[in-house]
Amino acid sequence: MRSRFLRLLQFNLFLLLLVFPLFVYSQSLEEKLSEIDAYAQKVREDWNQPGFAIGIVKDGKTVFTKGYGVRELGKPEKVDENTLFAIASNTKAFTTASLAILVDEKKLNWDDKVIKYLPEFQLADAYVTREMTIRDLITHRSGFDTFSGDLLWYETTYTNDEIIRRLRYLKPVSSFRSKYGYQNLMFITAGKVIERVSGKTWQAFVKERILDPLGMTRTTTSVKDLKDNYATPHNESGGKGMRPLHQGNVDGGAGAVRLNSSVADLTKWIRLQLGKGTIDGKKIFSEDRSWEMWQQYTPIQISPGAARNMPSRHLNGAGMGWFINDYQGRKMISHSGGLDGMLSYTVLLPEENVGFVVLTNGETSAFSIMMYKMLDVFTNAPKRDWNAEYLERAKRGKISDDEENAKVDAARAKNTKPTLSLPDYAGTYTSDLYGDVKIEEENGKLVMKMIPSPNLVADLEHWHYDTFQIKWRPSTAYNFPRGFVTFTIDKDGKTDQLKIDQPNNDFWFYELELKRTK
Repeated sequence: MRSRFLRLLQFNLFLLLLVFPLFVYSQSLEEKLSEIDAYAQKVREDWNQPGFAIGIVKDGKTVFTKGYGVRELGKPEKVDENTLFAIASNTKAFTTASLAILVDEKKLNWDDKVIKYLPEFQLADAYVTREMTIRDLITHRSGFDTFSGDLLWYETTYTNDEIIRRLRYLKPVSSFRSKYGYQNLMFITAGKVIERVSGKTWQAFVKERILDPLGMTRTTTSVKDLKDNYATPHNESGGKGMRPLHQGNVDGGAGAVRLNSSVADLTKWIRLQLGKGTIDGKKIFSEDRSWEMWQQYTPIQISPGAARNMPSRHLNGAGMGWFINDYQGRKMISHSGGLDGMLSYTVLLPEENVGFVVLTNGETSAFSIMMYKMLDVFTNAPKRDWNAEYLERAKRGKISDDEENAKVDAARAKNTKPTLSLPDYAGTYTSDLYGDVKIEEENGKLVMKMIPSPNLVADLEHWHYDTFQIKWRPSTAYNFPRGFVTFTIDKDGKTDQLKIDQPNNDFWFYELELKRTK
């Protein structure tokens, strides 16, 4: 009798242990969405974020779309689920989906050589030129540095053809296929392949074969086509706090960064992705192609610091238009996007049949904070206050920046004068890769003009010797930290080179190698 009672008690305890964790950790979908909504409102307030929007898909259905804040500071119009934002590099997955459609139609193969479709394609290395495949273009293993050459498309007047022509002047930093290096220019090249194979521009193909079938009626392929209800980008460039910016010209970035969309439209895109190429019975690309795009082709090392911050992450790498890693034991498919004043994230968790997007119109950490919050909620991860962590990180970053600026100030040589008179520095300095940079004298001061990028204009203030501090004018939307230019003097006492030392996270001015030509 006693042993029977104990066995019964043990059995009941076993059942209780099975059920109790679910009772403790499981939330209803409504509770999850409520938690995310409340967190989003706090994050926006804490970061003084002008506005953002969130869209969530679960089990094949759009379950949440909402806007927060305003479209533009100082104006009353609110962000809603239909507000358009630049989605920047989230565009890349649309390019790989377009290629997948052409693969399904047997019009090309992933491992076709690029020169088969673009015979004018030429890189500095003849072997790499000959061997580069379409798969190589879209998996960040070209041998070029992360963001290398991005000054070619950012706010320039160059066409895609001209950008691709200038690739021959870009210098690799590693051997072909040996190392990860995030590349926008290779995706621009992939966009041109789509044009050659389909006979339609990249933007026309994406619209006709993806946007229109999905009913993404508000999504545009250029800032020139923005409809009503669109967000204005904001950042702190100019040193006077958060300010509205102009809509950046990135039309040269077809294939890499051009799309503008809303969370209402992008939840349809997420449903297609989670449906492995099919939505509402309509097939856009095959399940085989979906599988291929979600594989890891180029490994990305996880630093010790990143591992300490995210101990549940063990693998990281580049797929085709997506990044592939693990989070709390689940496979995570994701991509972020970043342009002046617009930061965003798209995330898929296939094993949870969930995906979400966050679009923002300010350069704060809100987009990352909300991305991690939603990941935690939908993986039932231990509670973690990402907002508090990022706020503390921002505080430490500000202290570090101030210390670095103090070191630069202390290293300045006092009471020096330029070697030459200001008019003697004026001239045209040319880079084979980029084009012309003009130095002009205006009202007794030097002005630098990046000719391919009309909005990149800066006043130059003497720092010491032949070095001048860069003061970007308000037409420049990027929030550059303090930078300098230095002129070198030849044996005849004339300037012969212009070296731009402009620290930032996206554009490598040191690649330009500017030599005086006029």
